[in-house]
Amino acid sequence: MGAAVPEIARSALEVALAPWISPGADPELLPTLWAHLQELRRWNPRLSLVGPGSTSDPVAFLRRHYGESLAALPWLDPGAATLVDLGSGGGFPGWVLAAARRDLRVTLVEPNGRKRAFLGAAARRAALPVRTLDARVSAALPEGFPDLIDILTVRALKVDNATFGALQRHLSPRAQVLLWAVEEPMPPAGFLPTRCSRALAGSDRRRIFEWRRDP
Repeated sequence: MGAAVPEIARSALEVALAPWISPGADPELLPTLWAHLQELRRWNPRLSLVGPGSTSDPVAFLRRHYGESLAALPWLDPGAATLVDLGSGGGFPGWVLAAARRDLRVTLVEPNGRKRAFLGAAARRAALPVRTLDARVSAALPEGFPDLIDILTVRALKVDNATFGALQRHLSPRAQVLLWAVEEPMPPAGFLPTRCSRALAGSDRRRIFEWRRDP
């Protein structure tokens, strides 16, 4: 059983996430995130989509999950067309970034059927056009896996050479790889570390790391 996500007023959501939302942001962004939060509150006690350690303080909870996801928004290439999020779980960061960048075709890769059901329910509630896919990244990717990926996001999985071996032919020449981690993993062959964020809100260690193809 998972922890109860605290009841949070919509105004509190807006205040807590204000540092990551620009004045010119899509006016549907906050209502979309609010819809996701309501589904998260409904599903988390059964699925443990977010751990109990992050639910005791409402503001810290919002910053840890929604804020950390939105922190990557300024880095996303404006001309990118596709984003794939590996191990989407509760939707952080892929679902949240899809809400902020509705121009992207977003695929949420999640092998757990109940978690995929949550992601779909949240998308329907918010009228968010994301696609969920049952897949474990391996040598044989399933039918329907995106042919070309401009942005790959990974927050809750260990990334290794086997993962990238399976993904290499799907990553576009300009592909961005964004990873949320305490310490940067070693980039696989063909990729270079290009940027590292400051420590994310609520942590003095977690950061976002960017990799790009070695030119």
